[in-house]
Amino acid sequence: MISKYIAARACLASYSGQRTFKHQPMSARTQHGVTLIELLVGLAIGLLTIAVAMGALMVSRGVSGTVTDASGIQQQAAYAMRVIGMQLRQAGSLRLNLNPGTSTAAEPYLAAVGFETTIPAASSPLESFDPARDTISGTASPVKLTVGFRRFTEPVFTNTAEQSLSRNCLGGPADDPATTDARLESIFELNGSDLRCSGNGAAFQPIVQNVANFQVRYQLQDNATTPGISTLKSVDASGVTSADWGKVQAVEVCLVLYGNESIDLPAGSNYTDCNGTTVDMSTLTGNRKSRMHVAFRNTFQLRSQGLVGSVL
Repeated sequence: MISKYIAARACLASYSGQRTFKHQPMSARTQHGVTLIELLVGLAIGLLTIAVAMGALMVSRGVSGTVTDASGIQQQAAYAMRVIGMQLRQAGSLRLNLNPGTSTAAEPYLAAVGFETTIPAASSPLESFDPARDTISGTASPVKLTVGFRRFTEPVFTNTAEQSLSRNCLGGPADDPATTDARLESIFELNGSDLRCSGNGAAFQPIVQNVANFQVRYQLQDNATTPGISTLKSVDASGVTSADWGKVQAVEVCLVLYGNESIDLPAGSNYTDCNGTTVDMSTLTGNRKSRMHVAFRNTFQLRSQGLVGSVL
């Protein structure tokens, strides 16, 4: 009796362990998806996000382009002023002869020295030098500035022969035994939108582009001043006679440069030109239309000037 009961319980347990479950298909009413309206709303939100991102990108690019343009103008102006200023600061310099042979002394270092002022005319104009004539000159229309100074040699550590360490605006002439130039010459002029330079017979080469204006004024010693109380007057090249170039004390250089980026300029975006007039940048045309314009001014003092016109 007990054994039959145990067998029945074991059979029931075996039947319960072999029970299986079948997958019932989901009814169409119980499936969920995206409706057409929800899809359109998602697309609209995505397009709006892209539009906002593109607008921010364009604004960022515009600001970056304007900053880059302004930086480029500043670099161009700094380079131009450095080249012109280097030549003007050297203008009027003379050669110091440590052994002119005009006096004798017990010790060589006690011998008197002398400045060489003029070199007589030779076969080539560049082989001569007259500080009253070759230091500085220019024209008012078209604006042209010519600067010159002595090309003298001096002892150097890199060569047994004396060499000239000074150069003109183009970096020449080179230390060549065949070069007999006695002076260094630099000529600056505006050609279209290029400020270009030449010197010592070399062809003109542009040194700065996108130049809207180039003006030069000269600080001339006033002949009517009381001796000992010198005053200066600012004139252009037409106000300096051929006999007064030696009285020019300093040179004021003005450059107006414009950028490469086209920017949105509202009415009233002005800059002050070299002649002091106010220019509205939004009214400009051609290559200067919708371009940033910046004016730069600098004054450079000349060496030995004043003495050139009266003593030397």
